[in-house]
Amino acid sequence: MRRTNGTWDDRGVPDPLGGMVLCPVPESVRCARRWFRRFFDGHRLNCSADDCVLMLSELVTNAVLHGQADGPWRVRVRWYRVGDALRVEVRNPGCPALVRLRTPAATEAHGRGLVLVDGLADAWWAGAGECGGTLVAFVMRRAFEPVGRGASRGGSGGVREHP
Repeated sequence: MRRTNGTWDDRGVPDPLGGMVLCPVPESVRCARRWFRRFFDGHRLNCSADDCVLMLSELVTNAVLHGQADGPWRVRVRWYRVGDALRVEVRNPGCPALVRLRTPAATEAHGRGLVLVDGLADAWWAGAGECGGTLVAFVMRRAFEPVGRGASRGGSGGVREHP
């Protein structure tokens, strides 16, 4: 398992390269994939776009399905460059204790999202977000060229809100 232990270290995390705020509806998963793919296509990353889009899709799907709040709520997605790594975070107001890696039976239609993330990501983490709710993140190491080799330090991505 590539899951990291302990708390997620936010020290030194730069401003996000991009992100989105999504309504907790199934259609938001498609919007997340499309917006993240645009970011990916605008950068020369050393990791698989298809793998990253798949992991993002699984995490947003889980956030939409398992998020819960007393009032209106949103799914928040952000991606960062941390050194040469790509870090992607998905937040929702769900219960962090419910996030768990499991082994679904071959006949089960659901339950494979975190299995995919565990197999594709260099590291991933799940727990409480700093303002409550759930934060699930994955990291792809060496996704960016080291700074100083003509690599971009950031890029246009922006944070977009989807109704």
